Amino acid sequence: MEQLDRVALEAAPVNPFGPDDRPIHLTVAAITDVGQRRSDNQDSFLVADLSTAATEGGLLLSPELVSAQPDGSGSFDLGPKGALLLVVDGMGGVSGGSLASRLAVVTVYAELLIHWGADRNHTPRQFAQRLQEAMEQANTRIYQEGLRSPQYYGMGTTATAVGILSGFLYLAQVGDSRAYLVRGEQTIQLTRDQSLIQELLDSGMLTEEEAEHSDQRNMVLQALGAKPEVSVDLTYQELRRHDVVVLCTDGLYRVVSQEEIAQAVARTVDRAALISELVSLANARGGPDNITLLIVDADGAGLEDPRAKDVVGRQVFTLPNA
Repeated sequence: MEQLDRVALEAAPVNPFGPDDRPIHLTVAAITDVGQRRSDNQDSFLVADLSTAATEGGLLLSPELVSAQPDGSGSFDLGPKGALLLVVDGMGGVSGGSLASRLAVVTVYAELLIHWGADRNHTPRQFAQRLQEAMEQANTRIYQEGLRSPQYYGMGTTATAVGILSGFLYLAQVGDSRAYLVRGEQTIQLTRDQSLIQELLDSGMLTEEEAEHSDQRNMVLQALGAKPEVSVDLTYQELRRHDVVVLCTDGLYRVVSQEEIAQAVARTVDRAALISELVSLANARGGPDNITLLIVDADGAGLEDPRAKDVVGRQVFTLPNA
């Protein structure tokens, strides 16, 4: 695993450009917590400035990479290669879930550094495609590891990846971890849960109240590594000035509502304090699962103010020949 870390870091190109004339500034805070009822933490996360993460002083947060800070907060101006945010929630026995989530973080990061870093044309379409391919490669690697090692057979992990490039979010989703956008008084879920409960809600076979108490709440329809192939849900969202992006695993959103998350974002300006506050709230309500939370504030002259005509929500990004 450490060898892959080194390969990824050595492959990352140094940003050859100067600062953008109209910069986009990102402030991030991330945390993961075991919760109250689990003996180990099978969640994980990654925050990486893809333009500088492999260079001295570049922002890189993750419990999984030997070169990274394990958690915390930081800020940076978005470079020409963008940024990557990722939360994962592993599953598969005592150690399988932890391995699956680690493999997902390391593989998605390495694939983007190696392939996106080598691309000459840094277009939105190419970025979205590389993000999808990185998720697919993570699926293959986790699945193959499960085949090689009987104790890990059937392991998998959810993954919600958000790439940020030139004022747009590109989201790659597998499973039921979530991404929200907080814009002023609006809070919108940008991802769609790939779960049995969501299917039943969409079909009208279940009400929201029934879903809250269903014993099938933990049944996901897809996970990285569960099967030889995976269908990545690829979507996008334009960023506006003062937007806040929230990524979290179900250990948070099952006990802390979307409205409560939005209220905390508006109330607590110190983001390090905010993530601790929300994790403490989840634990106070029983902490039934591992809890992972990642918050990003977007600002700067490179972003426009919100407009009344803006489309906000899940928007499918279609790749050619997809």
